Amino acid sequence: MAVLLSRLGTSSARHRFAVLAVWLLVLVAGGVGAVTLSGETSTSFSIPGQESTTALERIGEEFGQVAGGVSARVVVAAPEGGTLTTPENAAALTGLAGTLAELPGVVSATNPLDPAAPSVNQYLTTGYSTVTYDAQAGGVTPEQQEALLEAVDDARDTGLTVEVTGQAIEEVPAVGGPSEAIGVVVALVVLAVTYGALVVAGMNLLTALVGVGVGVLGITIATGFTGLSSTTPILAAMLGLAVGIDYTLFIVTRHRQELARGTDVRRSIGLAVGTAGSAVVTAGLTVVIALAGLFVAGIPFLTQMGLAAAATIVVAVLVALTLVPAVLSLLGLRVLPRKLRAATAAATADAPVPARGRGFLTGWAATVSRHRVVSLLLAIVALGVVAVPVASMQTTLIQTPGEGTTQARADALLAEGFGEGFNGPITVLFEGDRAVEAAGQAAGTVSGLDDVALVAPPVPNADGTAALLNVIPESGPTTPATEQLVADLRAQLGDLDGVEASVTGQTAVSVDVAQSLDAALPVYLLLVVGLALVLLVLVFRSLLVPLVGVLGFLLTIGASLGATVAVFQWGWLADVVNLDTTGPLLSLTPILVIGILFGLAMDYQVFLVSRMHEAHSHGASPLDSIRTGFRQAAPVVVAAALIMFSVFAGFVPAGEPTIKSIAFALAIGILFDAFVVRMVLVPAALALLGERAWWLPRWLRWLPAVDVEGAALDKDPGATREPELVGDPH
Repeated sequence: MAVLLSRLGTSSARHRFAVLAVWLLVLVAGGVGAVTLSGETSTSFSIPGQESTTALERIGEEFGQVAGGVSARVVVAAPEGGTLTTPENAAALTGLAGTLAELPGVVSATNPLDPAAPSVNQYLTTGYSTVTYDAQAGGVTPEQQEALLEAVDDARDTGLTVEVTGQAIEEVPAVGGPSEAIGVVVALVVLAVTYGALVVAGMNLLTALVGVGVGVLGITIATGFTGLSSTTPILAAMLGLAVGIDYTLFIVTRHRQELARGTDVRRSIGLAVGTAGSAVVTAGLTVVIALAGLFVAGIPFLTQMGLAAAATIVVAVLVALTLVPAVLSLLGLRVLPRKLRAATAAATADAPVPARGRGFLTGWAATVSRHRVVSLLLAIVALGVVAVPVASMQTTLIQTPGEGTTQARADALLAEGFGEGFNGPITVLFEGDRAVEAAGQAAGTVSGLDDVALVAPPVPNADGTAALLNVIPESGPTTPATEQLVADLRAQLGDLDGVEASVTGQTAVSVDVAQSLDAALPVYLLLVVGLALVLLVLVFRSLLVPLVGVLGFLLTIGASLGATVAVFQWGWLADVVNLDTTGPLLSLTPILVIGILFGLAMDYQVFLVSRMHEAHSHGASPLDSIRTGFRQAAPVVVAAALIMFSVFAGFVPAGEPTIKSIAFALAIGILFDAFVVRMVLVPAALALLGERAWWLPRWLRWLPAVDVEGAALDKDPGATREPELVGDPH
């Protein structure tokens, strides 16, 4: 692999203008396609075939408009001490309902005081109008949302308290914002300090942005042909940017090291792509395996997220292997700080440029490897303590609106006027010839279940073959009591003669997704970890090195999710991450964080340990190989981790609830993995194992060798040589 990649890198450097033109063409084509072919994204999550999802589809067929387009609730409360039925307030409500019905895109808007279907509480102090749009989730345009918010704002002049909530006013999250930009700026500063040259830092960031642009534009084009979650492009952009910067950093750093040894620019590029590029391919493949493996959950929207992000990672790898060598060829010796260029030009293999001192990291490696047992125990105990909150982790698909928003105020008004459970009603669909009768009988038995506040009268369809029973819990929609009520309803109504009863609603959908994810997680871990172990065994030709890496990852994931629970569920340090409200984590968070962090953790494992393996394969003792590899790779791993942390952390303060907890878990997980697991636990464990760390059983020695250190390049030096051209940058 090293020889093939070396030739690819050298060819890209030789045909640099053609490579630049191809990537520019791809980027422009992606932009044109995104503008002309893109479609809408969805903010809802469901699983086809689940009881709750199937029931919602059946409701649409049996009741028509009941399950029609996406809707919003305009909540109205009377002034303190008054009611909504006074002549003045009643006239204001009627006028508001009329105004809402005339808004762009609105199909219907109910009047809270309609005698046929009133929607006010028993004290007549709080009511709501259901505003239904001729669009599905994510299809209400910003102009239509703005018109609704303006109508609500105008209605406040009547003296009523008016707020609005619901899917119709949920904003589709956009890629790129002020906080994300800050993260990119921090990454640029880290790159500038690492390289000592601003032009190289800018090149690194620019090539990563090209990869992200191509990936996100491709996903945008895909929305015109398939339904994707609004979170998908954000997740892809976050991962693509982080790994794109890191992969370029790996290659550029190796290129600069080769230049310092007196290697000419063209051959240095080939060597860098053949060695560091091999680590990039291996690391990228591990991330792709982890993301594509999400299909085992059997949840379409999760599979789409994984595949879209994996495709973006593939683009980032291709950029690192082709576009980066082309740009490095154009830069020539300008990839080095000005003061080193003259010395590098005069350097030879026998008289290389002296390496800059790495006193701190050299001392760090020596200390950790010398006090290996203490270092190992300290790392395990520290991560174990941070992981403790995982035991109380709760998950849900129901997102709590941010404090101070009109959605939060509307939900509070509904909870005060109708009860906490009103914001998470549970719907039971009865189907069959006796559906209406069975629904009436069930209403009496259901009302006796725990956590039931109210059971509304059954609503039959036109021909009496189906009926809806709305159950209002006493508890809020994200509480364990309401989730238990879903299970109790299914147990109570699971065996009715001649009638099929299905429990659905937002809470039921959340429960079904959570159960599916819980069932899929062990299978996912087994598949992804198993495949990655095989890959790492091929790379390092060792059993214990991959096992140490994977066991360290398990500590990383425990600490990452533990810290996330402490902040997002318990509220610790909530102000630091601009957290508006606490509550259960999004159901997707654990499996996505496990998949993504596993791939990224293996990035650092491959890059750090491959340099140790390289030193060991050249005859260094186990202890010396650890210290040599650490000294060479640790500075790059530190910079890469800080960059990746900055990128992920940039997505935390923005307030987008779907991605907020995921971004935080990834950011904090990167810190734990890079600075505790890879910088302490791994070298300490390898030092403790000694020569046994590189042991491979005799019965596995037939496995092919994946040459990530570039040993084949020493045997085939011509692999990196190309005819010199006029105007060569060196």
